[in-house]
Formats: sequence, C-alpha cells, structure tokens
Amino acid sequence: MITAPGRIRKRVLNAGSGTNSPRRLHPVFDPAEWDETRLDIDPHTRPDIVGSVVDMRLKVPSQSFDAVWCSHILEHLYAHEVPAALGEFRRVLKTDGFALIACPDLESVAALIVSDGVDSEAYRSPAGPITPLDMLFGHSASLAQGHLHMAHNTGFTCARLGQLLAAAGFSTVLAKRERFDLWALALMENARKGLIQQQLRSCGLDMFEQA
Repeated sequence: MITAPGRIRKRVLNAGSGTNSPRRLHPVFDPAEWDETRLDIDPHTRPDIVGSVVDMRLKVPSQSFDAVWCSHILEHLYAHEVPAALGEFRRVLKTDGFALIACPDLESVAALIVSDGVDSEAYRSPAGPITPLDMLFGHSASLAQGHLHMAHNTGFTCARLGQLLAAAGFSTVLAKRERFDLWALALMENARKGLIQQQLRSCGLDMFEQA
C-alpha cells in the first residue's frame, strides 16, 4: 500500500480477528492509513499471529501498536481472564494509542428477555436469527456444530466494562450502549482524544460525552 510521502502508517491489532474479512475491521481503520495485524486463538482462521488475547507477551512486543480493535471477543473469556486481556491491550499500545471494544450489552438483552422471551428473534445476522439466548451464552447453531469456542463465558454492563478498563490503567475510558451492543473507547495517556472522537463520529460511532 502506497501512502503519502513522509506520512507514517499506523498499526492496528485486530484482537480475536476470526476469519479474514474487511467487514471485521471497524471502518475508522481506513486501509489507506492503517496496517492490520490479525491475532486469533484458532489457527483455522489463518491469522497473522496465533495466540490468546489473555497473554500476548511472547507474540506481540510492548508499545508496538497504535490501536487495538476487539469486537465481540471479551465475552468468550472467563471473568477472571478479562483483566489480563485488558492489561495486554494496554501493554501493546503506544502511549498515544487507543483501544476500541464492542461486546453484547447484558442490560439490553435482559430487557428483551423480560419483554419478548429468551427465544425471541432479536435481529438477523449473516449466520441467521439471533436470540437473547445466543447473546447470553453464544450462538446456539455454531455451538451445535461443535464450535465450542463460540460459547460466552462472561458478560458486561456499560458500568462493568468501563470499570474494568479503568482498573487496567487506561487514562480515559468512554463507554456507551447502542442497541444490543456496548462500545468502549479506552485511551492511553498521550492519545489525542478529540481527534479520535471526531474520526469515530465520521464513521457513525459517537463516543462524545453526553451533556
């Protein structure tokens, strides 16, 4: 990829990338400016790095990435593994880097269970109908096919995710609920908060604090 003269390309770690697909990377990571490194525990997804987000010390050097993207991965960990994973995200980030995280919102799932039942269809995905049961425990059809790594072993509210990121040592943490998802932006101490927020907003994700 050719970039403008004198412009340094940035690096994003796709933590728990799954199979290689442009749709799996958030659009804020424009390939004209960002180089993606895919890390996944499943070698069949053919990642750049085979490994666990819980401990990347032998695979990923400290302060080697400008950003970490983690989409619907943390819920697959056990509760006691989450702080270690978030600590690893912080370790591999440069001092002006950031982590962008998405995962299911337990509060929205709980409200849907109360209103419509545990087996109701919440929405349609490429894998088919998704129910509150799928969002709580993992995609049932995938589990039935033997993909046991798709099981969910913990869960998050907006407050819990924010608290865990703050405890991991991130300088600033912004978290929000959006439909059935939680979004969190965790900033390192020298990150350009306003610029990152503007870039995310231009891609349809508003992480500005609400008045």
